[in-house]
Amino acid sequence: MLEVRSLEKSFGSKQVLFGIDFQARPGRILGLVGKNGAGKTTIFHSILKFLEYQGEIGLDGQDIRQETYARIGYLPEERSLMPKLTVLEQVRYLATLKGMDAKEVKEKLPQWMKRLEVKGKLTDKIKSLSKGNQQKIQLIITLIHEPDLIILDEPFSGLDPVNTELLKQVIFQEKERGATIIFSDHVMTNVEELCDDILMIRDGRVVLHGPVQDVRNQYGKTRLFVSSERSKEELENLPHVKQVSLTKQGSWKLILEDESAGRELFPILTQDQYIATFDQQAPTIDEIFKLESGVEV
Repeated sequence: MLEVRSLEKSFGSKQVLFGIDFQARPGRILGLVGKNGAGKTTIFHSILKFLEYQGEIGLDGQDIRQETYARIGYLPEERSLMPKLTVLEQVRYLATLKGMDAKEVKEKLPQWMKRLEVKGKLTDKIKSLSKGNQQKIQLIITLIHEPDLIILDEPFSGLDPVNTELLKQVIFQEKERGATIIFSDHVMTNVEELCDDILMIRDGRVVLHGPVQDVRNQYGKTRLFVSSERSKEELENLPHVKQVSLTKQGSWKLILEDESAGRELFPILTQDQYIATFDQQAPTIDEIFKLESGVEV
């Protein structure tokens, strides 16, 4: 388990992290979200000891030291490979730094290339691979030594939909293996789909932390999806309705003042007409992210 307690960081006179506390547990995926500049990458770099900081960071009760790096897999936001090396040379070089021997790398690398559908051979130069396949090689380097802690900084950046789904399956498989996984992403649908827990940062401070469903439930079931022949104007004039919009599926989405409004609206909406849908839900993580970022939803 990764534990971060009272993490603070300053660059010169500018403080960028303020008392960050959280835990990330084995076999669970934690999504770290926040606007650009919120402090996400600084948190990752602090965990990895790339930066000096104030506070405590430990993995399974032990301080993170140089010997701990063999238990960590890190995919940086800025990908960096050595273009003149072959695939085998590149992976072998970095994997041996994590404690693997060359023979083990040569045995496991073809399996990983097949698993991630890398189009290329062990003897191909890195520079000859497509950008997407280079990203897959970087991911293999992150995971091939079966780390206990996996940190993925914007892992889906630049991937097409097919490879995004492929990476999601790999992340789920690593979770099943028992790894502790933390990743950052700007696409909240990915966070909601993958994560067990969420940590939301704003201006260097934690604003939300906990299981995804618990975080959603904190906001109440204030989203009402309803199939109705009533006009948008009629729905907007109903009591306790703040906003009305039409979904891609053709139903109306009503944003309510509070969760209890649904009980009052049900008899009104069903009076003299049949409705196929009346579904009250908590806001999505994307909506919560926008609310906490000061964006109107």
